Amino acid sequence: MGLIYLALYKGRGTLFNRLIRLWTRSKYSHCELVLPDGRWLSASAMDGGVRAKHIELNLEHWDLIPLRWGDYRQIARVFRANAGQGYDYFGLFGSQLLPVGLHSRHRWFCSEFCAAALGFPMPQRYSPAQLGEVVQHINTLTPSGQWNETHA
Repeated sequence: MGLIYLALYKGRGTLFNRLIRLWTRSKYSHCELVLPDGRWLSASAMDGGVRAKHIELNLEHWDLIPLRWGDYRQIARVFRANAGQGYDYFGLFGSQLLPVGLHSRHRWFCSEFCAAALGFPMPQRYSPAQLGEVVQHINTLTPSGQWNETHA
């Protein structure tokens, strides 16, 4: 099928990107799931919510983490169920800026969408940087980077 990646945005971006990096104390302000067919899936404030698009990869702006354990069918299922839903500003503030776990059931922010598509519980709790740390840790659980249910 091909490899799936988590793409973490570290480019300068907009004021919104800079505020996210400042608040999370991270070099990352956005994340996307990159599918083998070249589509990048995420919830984007710039694009109005959950969408797929093709992005020209510039490694000065993005770090890629391979997800050998990523389940394409699950990611596609979550995307199909949520494509076109709006961006969750309320959830971003309610779960990231004010860590009370508030979020919308019908709107998403980037790391929340990516975490949900990867099957993580409480996806609203992840910032792009935290999601990157977790997937890198999962990649170390087995020598091949394959998800192993005994480690769950």
